Amino acid sequence: MPPAGGMANQTRQLAELLQGEGAKVELVQTNAAYRPTWAGRVPVVRAAFRLLPYLLSLWRAAGRNQLLHVMANSGWSWHLFAAPAIWIGVLRGRPVVVNYRGGEAGQFLERQAGVVGLSLKRAAILLVPSGFLEAVFARHGFAPQILANVVDLTRFHPAADASKSERLPRILVARNLELLYDNATAIRAFAQVKAVYPGATLTIAGTGPEKANLEHLVEQLALGSSVRFAGRLDRDAMALAYRESMVSINPSLADNMPNSVLESLASGVPVVSSNVGGVPFLVKDGVNALLVPPKDENAMAKALLRLLQDPDLYGRLQTAGLEEVQRYTWAKIGPMLARTYRQVVDPALTQRRA
Repeated sequence: MPPAGGMANQTRQLAELLQGEGAKVELVQTNAAYRPTWAGRVPVVRAAFRLLPYLLSLWRAAGRNQLLHVMANSGWSWHLFAAPAIWIGVLRGRPVVVNYRGGEAGQFLERQAGVVGLSLKRAAILLVPSGFLEAVFARHGFAPQILANVVDLTRFHPAADASKSERLPRILVARNLELLYDNATAIRAFAQVKAVYPGATLTIAGTGPEKANLEHLVEQLALGSSVRFAGRLDRDAMALAYRESMVSINPSLADNMPNSVLESLASGVPVVSSNVGGVPFLVKDGVNALLVPPKDENAMAKALLRLLQDPDLYGRLQTAGLEEVQRYTWAKIGPMLARTYRQVVDPALTQRRA
């Protein structure tokens, strides 16, 4: 399980769903607690104190299990955590399913496709969550299969009273406070909305290194208490935050298949998103979301106001979004994953069944 965020939530959810089907699942964390605790306060040393226990845990887990399902990402996350998992699987004679995610894969592979390929070619199969990443990997000679993210419709669903037309605008951003997710543009766009709707509020659910800068921006724009930094919310609190909101913003500068968009749609909350990466593979502008250019606060504000001022459009996007998420239920995704597992654990059995 990687650090807190969408991939961590998908990892935890996948483990729970597999266990619900009777599978035995063992999670190997990349961010386990430091032992001893003082090691976490010493640069360089702390990396070794985290990496070595991770590799030891992987080695032991590979001996106890039939396959390794690796949740992979770009950059140092690939080199330190995903690639070693593949090679440990090879050394232990276990097939490895690489489940690659992250909207920055294009830039990463442009620089390091050769190095990535040395490990990735030893994996039994490469899974990606969207057609966007499928195309990215295909450009570098890889042949991934698509396995979409799963949205839990028992947790993420519309409020009992789905009518929001009479409420003051409550807007939500569910992205961590990092430059990649460009919360600053969302805040600036919200300032324009607040000029039209003085009672509007913006909640930002996430943590990260940009918090101080974003708080300063809120102060500069004189937004005061209308902007709330909610911090990291657990899944149930996050689901409630969606149901209490009228609109969700995804202001990311690079993206793949953001869980926050799926969860918003499942909660009956229309989405205004930057038109980047895999987002247009997930939603269509004017059909089940509104898409705007990245880093364009004026376009984002215009889209938000359009949604808030056009009940017919709001209702159409809401209905279309609820229909779209039916494609991402466990009932649809689970059997696809089961076939993949059978294929890599016992290829001969798969061929006989075919």
